[in-house]
Amino acid sequence: MLAGEWYQADDPELVALARRAAVLVQRYNATDADQPEQHAALLRELCGTVGADVVVRPPFYCDYGSQIRLGDRTYVNFNAVLLDVAAIEIGADVQIGPNVQLLTPHHPLDPEQRRARWEAARPITIGDNVWLGGGVIVLGGVTIGPDTVVGAGSVVTKDLPPGVIAVGNPARVR
Repeated sequence: MLAGEWYQADDPELVALARRAAVLVQRYNATDADQPEQHAALLRELCGTVGADVVVRPPFYCDYGSQIRLGDRTYVNFNAVLLDVAAIEIGADVQIGPNVQLLTPHHPLDPEQRRARWEAARPITIGDNVWLGGGVIVLGGVTIGPDTVVGAGSVVTKDLPPGVIAVGNPARVR
């Protein structure tokens, strides 16, 4: 899985890792808003790396958590879905709007392979000072360059260079 090769998600080791993440996500989402220290501790336990002054507003959802790296001063708004089957690297000073989805997994086109539960994943990298508007979807294998803005509701299927504004489905540089 970590090498980006085809794997089966019902492998017992992966099931145990996903269950661990599900428990931590449930605790995170159930923690009272007046307990920021508890939120921070749970986020650090869940994610691979959490920089300074990171805010992730619940509810928040992920597959494993350990593949997520959040840079300093990153802000993730409500209802984020980070499917971290592959690495999700988020730089510093990133603003992520509500209902954003970062989706690293992909599935085979062949119906027999899908029925057999094969899947693979590609990483997502988001540079420093990126703003993802509400409802943005970023697919696996995408890198978004620093200082880029992605308009609300856009679907990012290909890399975006630094310092651009991209909108649409698929997202295109304006």
